[in-house]
Amino acid sequence: MVKDRTWVTRIAAGQTRLLDRVHARLAARARPATGFVSSPEPRTIGHLARGRQLIAGNFLFDGHLVEAPASQIWDIGPPDAPYAAGLQGCGWLDDLAAVGDGKARERAQAWVFGWIDRYGNGQGPGWTPDLAGRRLIRWINHALFLLRGQDKAASERFYASLARQTIFLSRRWRSAGQGLPRFEALTGMIYAGLSLTGMERHVDPVVAALAQDCKTQVDATGGIPTRNPEELLEVFTLLSWAAQALAEADKTVPQAHLAAIARIAPTLRALRHADGGLARFHGGGRGLDGRLDHALATSGVKGRVTEALHMGFGRLAAGRTTVIVDASAPPKGAASAQGHASTLAFELTSGRRQVIVNCGSGASFGQDWRRAGRATASHSTLGIDGFSSSRLGQSGGTTDLLIEAPTRVLCEVSHTTAAQRLEAGHNGWQNSHGLTHARTLDLTQDGRRLTAEDLLATLSEADKTRFDRAMDGTALQGIAYSIRFHLHPEIEASIDLGGTAISLALKSGEIWIFRADSTALMTLDRSAYLESGRLAPRPAQQVVLSGRAMAYATRVRWSLAKAQDTPNALRDLAPDPADGDQDKD
Repeated sequence: MVKDRTWVTRIAAGQTRLLDRVHARLAARARPATGFVSSPEPRTIGHLARGRQLIAGNFLFDGHLVEAPASQIWDIGPPDAPYAAGLQGCGWLDDLAAVGDGKARERAQAWVFGWIDRYGNGQGPGWTPDLAGRRLIRWINHALFLLRGQDKAASERFYASLARQTIFLSRRWRSAGQGLPRFEALTGMIYAGLSLTGMERHVDPVVAALAQDCKTQVDATGGIPTRNPEELLEVFTLLSWAAQALAEADKTVPQAHLAAIARIAPTLRALRHADGGLARFHGGGRGLDGRLDHALATSGVKGRVTEALHMGFGRLAAGRTTVIVDASAPPKGAASAQGHASTLAFELTSGRRQVIVNCGSGASFGQDWRRAGRATASHSTLGIDGFSSSRLGQSGGTTDLLIEAPTRVLCEVSHTTAAQRLEAGHNGWQNSHGLTHARTLDLTQDGRRLTAEDLLATLSEADKTRFDRAMDGTALQGIAYSIRFHLHPEIEASIDLGGTAISLALKSGEIWIFRADSTALMTLDRSAYLESGRLAPRPAQQVVLSGRAMAYATRVRWSLAKAQDTPNALRDLAPDPADGDQDKD
């Protein structure tokens, strides 16, 4: 049966690719636009360091580096489909525009007109609704940059290509996948329809479709099905751009569209650490520097962060410290294709410095790293050795979806005069081991101390029976567990106080001390920090508390606190050496 569904999925995907190709060729015959209705304002934010790397001929996409200083970008043979998508979506235009000098403009013009020559007639892998939408946004945003110094013939070729891509998108946006791909396609269609002469007729149906997606794809908490914070930022940015473009064209922005923006803004604020970056969960990264603050400022939404969960995440914040916890069930079905088994994992940031992190998405480092990054052991939480809280499997012909995930996840955030408290629990190991994991986190009101308890317990007679059966499988040696605390690569960790504590030195000068009770063995082990834009994972460390559950309830208490001589506030102005850099290690 699964094999039959797999074939159905493959056939449907093949039909979609065929229709994309057919409509791409038909669009090549479309009547070209003659210009812009109005001069577009660039809204996208690029990365200066990446722009300089591109000018030098270092093409880094999806974790693969191709060094070809004398080559056109389209002469590169993409090593895989994600790399090709990075090229075809033209997001690199943002980076070249961030440099903005003559060399950057020459590269941008050569590569865009090179795309028109090579792929403009409907050829190549870039003729999909999401990539066409992404590309149209960039070309329109940077049109003045691209057309500066160009003659009339070149300008006409540029407008003709924009029109053909717009016609293609007007016919194929309905086939875009749910979520971010569809938002990209719809926003690109709105941009093109409002900006190009003769394309206005395509706008109204797309505006209505986008409003409908705002109702169905953005939930009441301002979240999306994937629960990926960085993807939520991308959706929020696209919605804000589309709303701005409509308002500037004196068109009414549907209420559902505005309401979705208003729901998402406070959620993004809740998912933002003290250093301005996003919490890294479910395949998402920290987000491009400045992107989040810019998007929130542009939206004009002033919604405040509440104690309620935001997209399933709980937040504690005091002083210079933020703690963000994955306190809900993981994504389900197709939305879990990039999801992680991270239930009850947390990240902690102090000021501008990340302290406790999750390893992150390994998708750009190959399939093995991708799967490893999704496992519970790659997150700062408790895991039963050999068993993630959600397992990877196959569903409906699609591999690597999360299955056997927790079905019951509870969370409550409360305040006392002394601390903020988050209490949460999940039943991810109830069926396999009869165990429920509960975690309590207390952050003092000055943000200087986090105290916690992790509990593995049976909650019913049926759970005790399952636990006894699991114990029999270990010859009564106990259920092995590990509580992991992955450290940011810039943290200098050392075992202190005769092995009873671990000191964490931050580059800001702060010192944090990690302690745990004697229930579990405390060690300092190797870890890896996974982030896009690098060729390999960054080496890091992790604190590990390991032990064996021998009874129906096992408690481990631990704490993380600033050293007494660490002041409440520090001047931390030195730039991070890793910020914005693209290594070649």
